[in-house]
Amino acid sequence: MSLSRYKQALIFGFGLIAFLTLGSHRACAADLPVLLAQSADVPRGLSMYLNLFKFLPVVAVFLLWAWTTHWIDEDMKDLKNVRFEMWNSIVFAAGILGFALVWAIPIFIVGFLLLLIAYMAPLFTYVYVRNQTVPDDEKVLTPYHLGEVANGILNSIGMKGIFNRGDGESDRSGPPIVFIGKSIATGKVDDDRVARAEQSKFYMSAKELVYDAVLRRSTDIHLEPSPEQLSIRYRIDGILHAAEPFDRVTGDAVINIFKVLAALDISEKRKPQDGSFGAKLEGRDIDFRVATSGSKSGEKMVLRILDNASSVGRLEEVGLRPKLIDEIRAMVTQPHGMFLCCGPTGAGKSTTLYACLREIDRFQKNIITVEDPIEYHLDNITQIEINTKGGQTFAGSLRSILRQDPDVIMIGEIRDQETASIACQAATTGHMVFSTVHANDTVTALFRLLDLGVEPFMIASALSAVLGQRLVRTLCEACKEPYKPKPEFLKKANLPADKIEVFYKPPATPEQVCPQCGGTGYLGRTGIFELLVITDKMRDMIRENPSINAIKAEARKNGMIYLQDDGLRKVIQGKTSIDELIRVVK
Repeated sequence: MSLSRYKQALIFGFGLIAFLTLGSHRACAADLPVLLAQSADVPRGLSMYLNLFKFLPVVAVFLLWAWTTHWIDEDMKDLKNVRFEMWNSIVFAAGILGFALVWAIPIFIVGFLLLLIAYMAPLFTYVYVRNQTVPDDEKVLTPYHLGEVANGILNSIGMKGIFNRGDGESDRSGPPIVFIGKSIATGKVDDDRVARAEQSKFYMSAKELVYDAVLRRSTDIHLEPSPEQLSIRYRIDGILHAAEPFDRVTGDAVINIFKVLAALDISEKRKPQDGSFGAKLEGRDIDFRVATSGSKSGEKMVLRILDNASSVGRLEEVGLRPKLIDEIRAMVTQPHGMFLCCGPTGAGKSTTLYACLREIDRFQKNIITVEDPIEYHLDNITQIEINTKGGQTFAGSLRSILRQDPDVIMIGEIRDQETASIACQAATTGHMVFSTVHANDTVTALFRLLDLGVEPFMIASALSAVLGQRLVRTLCEACKEPYKPKPEFLKKANLPADKIEVFYKPPATPEQVCPQCGGTGYLGRTGIFELLVITDKMRDMIRENPSINAIKAEARKNGMIYLQDDGLRKVIQGKTSIDELIRVVK
């Protein structure tokens, strides 16, 4: 039920008249024996008696109830899920029941308590349910929300807000995020950075920008200058989305704040710089990597968001199909060999390798990683970060850790011939080696190693398998729409038209913005994969006369499923759309 303001005004007016009449009558009727016992000479009429101590609390609850029905009616307009349409009716009916009880039960305190329960129980239930579907900054009746309401009241009477402050001594009002001046590489904290940043009057704008980006699940924040403004874009699920821009004065000040937090030189606006700082948000530790560069219109900045709360998933959680999980688990738990992940930048290769490391007993194996940068932190693993400024390279670090009795080695990326050769040698001398390489597919990854100058016999002896992958956005379950695919497309994709009834897609023109996905139609990402297992016959082919077509034919003969085929399975399952698959796999 949706109540219009006209109906609410009628309810309010009639309710007030009813309260004045019934309240006076009920109070008089309750005290009727007392009135009759009084002297008849005292002029007193029944309608002149009113118990304000009973009447005013009921009126207060009535006013709250009338406002609540209006608020829920307005709040539901911004919520996509239709199940909320019943809540206005529930709150309205519960209120009517409560008011009936308060007049029907002779003992006032019992009736009033039942009235409060009838009003508050459905209201708090509605608030709890709607808070599960909206971002943190839109939740109501939370400690942060109540603190902001209290701050608003204090500000309206000329006092400074005292709620939602951080643990430090400085003012932390605004979004509940606290910046920390620290270097990710060293872990050293420098409070002076934050103290200097807080002196800027645009400090709150910087906090709101970062807070909004984290709530929207961004992985990067792009601050891009133009002559009139500073454009803001968030990378969400691999796609850049525009946000509210800053004017140039505010934007330049916000960039300087981030440079101070990251210990960069604010006077240098042309040469590239990079640094880092941290933040705490509701118990989560978040790291930010900052990179700047000069441009024609001014200084551009990109902030990479590294949320330490996002733990490394298992193989079952990255999108692998069950058969592939069993094959990879058997592969990565071998005592020696080399397992490669290939794909473009941002395809989730490092995440998959970390999931593979979780399959290994970290208490009985000596596992050492060499990364640039360290993206996840795992217990009982030695993690080394490359420092190119200090002359530390993948090849140099790899030589060093080979003298530290490793059982398993993970190399963040194979970029040059020296690193590739050392990795192959390690794989053939009793070590299990994990690494990534930039290549479009699994077979191309083999020839990428050959292009780097590694001898074919070394690749054939070392390599166990190559996993190719991409990340596709998953459809939002709350707003995705079914449609009948065209028979021509199904025939072209070699899919049985009689067995496939519907595909799914994001809403074309949504009437309301979905609170779960923010109107994008997608929520989160999953992987699509192809696994090339190196068989004995393939090893002979690599040693003798490497040929892309011959190796592809042999892989297909062994049952390898291509990326496109794995993606089509997820389209059929309703996890992603055909347009998203075409965008990612071309």
